[in-house]
Amino acid sequence: MPRVLLTGFEPFGGESVNPSWQAVREVASRPPAGVEIVGVQLPCVFGGALDALRAAVADTDPDVVLCVGQAGGRPDLTVERVAVNIDDAVIPDNAGARPVDEPVVPGGPAAYFAALPVKRCVAAVREAGLPASVSQTAGTFVCNHVFYGLMHLAATERPGLRGGFVHVPYAPEQVTGRALPSLPVATVAEGLRVIAVTAAGRTDDLHVTGGATH
Repeated sequence: MPRVLLTGFEPFGGESVNPSWQAVREVASRPPAGVEIVGVQLPCVFGGALDALRAAVADTDPDVVLCVGQAGGRPDLTVERVAVNIDDAVIPDNAGARPVDEPVVPGGPAAYFAALPVKRCVAAVREAGLPASVSQTAGTFVCNHVFYGLMHLAATERPGLRGGFVHVPYAPEQVTGRALPSLPVATVAEGLRVIAVTAAGRTDDLHVTGGATH
């Protein structure tokens, strides 16, 4: 049975919760049939998040790694297509660091594509009646930092490891009194179950549009 490592982040930016970890924890407590799920929380800290991810990969020896992060303002589950080799923080991380124009990995490639069937995962979530789309950017904060670090680890040290990143919206309790989109954590968790099963079971992607005009 394929083993999927799911990671979510601790709260950051003044929030008391992070729906990425809430949803990952829920999936790990009630995994979908056909896959083994291990859930791990990462610190929202440049460098430290990659150390924790590397340790989790070494401890669990997964077939697939699916990292999950919060993208406040997005209305759906967004499966990321590409990670870029840049840290450019608009806010400090949870250790107070705020790197500007620094590489995630000095001397590393400019970018990596996700090693997941991105469009197939999006289609599967939509077929389950849940909102999802392809994203062309994971930002330049700790989420992209982890996404790039994961793909670099796979490319340089763990051949055969497949992985990628999913951004999720705010939880409803985070947007009380604010006109911002949100999704219940249970809905996000169901979408992550679908993505985990799809990513573990298929490597070929769909030849359908998933692009953007801006």
